[in-house]
Amino acid sequence: MKILKVNELVSIKRSIEAGTSEQQAIVKKIITEIRGRGDEALREITEKFDRVNLSTFSVTEKEIENAYAEVEEQLITIIREAAENIRSFHEKQLRPSWMTAQENGTILGQKITPIDSVGVYVPGGTAAYPSSVLMNVIPARVAGVKRIVMVSPPDSDGKLPAAVLVAAKEAGVKEIYKIGGAQAIAALAYGTESIAAVDKITGPGNIFVALAKREVFGDVDIDMIAGPSEIAVLADETARADEVAADLLSQAEHDPRACSVLVTPSLRLAEKVAAEVETQLALLPRREIASPSIRDFGAIYVTTDLDEAVETVNQLAPEHLEIITENAMELLGKIRHAGAIFVGRYSSEPVGDYFAGPNHVLPTNGTARFSSPLNVDDFQKKSSVIVYSEGALRENGAKIAAFARKEGLEAHARAVEIRLKNDK
Repeated sequence: MKILKVNELVSIKRSIEAGTSEQQAIVKKIITEIRGRGDEALREITEKFDRVNLSTFSVTEKEIENAYAEVEEQLITIIREAAENIRSFHEKQLRPSWMTAQENGTILGQKITPIDSVGVYVPGGTAAYPSSVLMNVIPARVAGVKRIVMVSPPDSDGKLPAAVLVAAKEAGVKEIYKIGGAQAIAALAYGTESIAAVDKITGPGNIFVALAKREVFGDVDIDMIAGPSEIAVLADETARADEVAADLLSQAEHDPRACSVLVTPSLRLAEKVAAEVETQLALLPRREIASPSIRDFGAIYVTTDLDEAVETVNQLAPEHLEIITENAMELLGKIRHAGAIFVGRYSSEPVGDYFAGPNHVLPTNGTARFSSPLNVDDFQKKSSVIVYSEGALRENGAKIAAFARKEGLEAHARAVEIRLKNDK
């Protein structure tokens, strides 16, 4: 890993993945095809990209039964315990509707309503992601979403990973389709003969999925355009180099463009971590993915002191932040920008990825400056409630009409004044 000095850290920031013009054209064509020809186009595109001809897209109960038979009991137990932790955490995020009554008889409030339907995209490809199922589905269920649809690309045998199906069943998903890529996003957004459209789409995917989500946004809501994963470790001389190196590599193995950064005031720790990363990388099963990540987007930034290290982290606004310092909790209040904050030596990032309970769908590439992890609020909408009394309108009607006329909206003013006139 490269060790950087003052003002060099900006060099590791990644550009937002906008896709090539060719990729954008492919995604737009796919969306047009799905909107125009529905299931027919969905079947053709699935055969072209996933190399499987499906007679039906739906996952059957028999397939789910077979998945339970295939997955070892220990993993099923772990999935259930993780699901309960995630559910318990997100239940604490629930907020009730509220109303307040004023002395003049006016009632004002906010009505919170679950979104009717949500589509959850679960990536396939190089690995199976049952954790992604839990993190996207459970907050939606806690929020009260009635219809949750899961889509995921099938393998060449027309199947989904057994662990993904088990996680879906445990999370309470009743509608699962074997489709992936931009075509799945289009089907969720606009519907086909066999798949009804949804109101919101969540979940990560490859560049074609990301581009498709960006394209359909506005017709449906989306969670975010997630970039490659990233971690920043804020550590001092008390941290163990082998543990820090392992944490950095835990993100590097996700994607060649994943970003792993150590920020420390200790040159000694920096040098030991750099050596340890190379040692562990040589033994990593996914080193072909992790190596370019470490080479191109990995760095160790040595600061003059811990205060500068904290400010550097805030400038990075990382997706994941680990604080491994002598008094880690004392630094928590100084962190302004991070998707998830892992405090202390034993709070390694995978604890949050799989089991602790907080959501692992997090803002990437600096967007933690203005956005939050996926949460229950993302699956609900809020309506303002206004019950204005006669007394309140008589008290404030002239002010409202004057405000409207100042904006040149005469009909607005008259809509208030006609009531005052009629009730004389």
